[in-house]
Amino acid sequence: MSFNILDVVCEKEDVLKMAFTHPSYTKEHSLPVSDSYERLEFLGDAVLKLITSYLLYEKYPKYQEGELSKMRSILVSDAVLAQIAKDIGIDKRLILGSGEEHTGGRNRESNLACSMEAVLGAYFLSDKMSDVENFLKERLLPKSDDIDHHFVKYNAKAVLQEYTQKENCTTPEYITQDIKGPNHNPTFYVDVFFNGELLASGTGKTKKEAQQNSAYNACIKLGIIEE
Repeated sequence: MSFNILDVVCEKEDVLKMAFTHPSYTKEHSLPVSDSYERLEFLGDAVLKLITSYLLYEKYPKYQEGELSKMRSILVSDAVLAQIAKDIGIDKRLILGSGEEHTGGRNRESNLACSMEAVLGAYFLSDKMSDVENFLKERLLPKSDDIDHHFVKYNAKAVLQEYTQKENCTTPEYITQDIKGPNHNPTFYVDVFFNGELLASGTGKTKKEAQQNSAYNACIKLGIIEE
């Protein structure tokens, strides 16, 4: 196994291996829970948010705290982190229990995002903070351009909820109507309702993505945003 996942050598190879180890593997092999990526994920999450905050602060000098916070929340979401994790091959390096493996865990968004954060934590422990910053500047920060230009689409659930709460102090209801495809590559079909009325439908590779797309379609239908 190569231990230069960020194109930089990580001296703490045992720690980096831990960053790929899913809790299902430690449980299945009666290993300590601390041998999984969970503790590193906790650390990496803090590293990720700190560096991302700095990069956004530098890139968008005219944006206020609220705008920067909203953009950061999208950038560090499971969906974005999972895509980056796949791009650098973390999906192939995950160490899973057999049950998790057989139910599509290698492509599960949450697993990939958690391992991505754990990898950042491992590099931090290897005194590679500047390398982590360079990695995020190259891989993560460019995605902020699309978010900046299409913010409403990324934030459609919040926009729709703000609208419905102003209408009658209630929130939309999202119902998963169907899941099609194999476990490792499912497609979710979600409807969004308000006051018992179907507003719109949406699909996605995860439940969250399908909800976001259905909310976006509902916002267009209601005239809250322009397509």
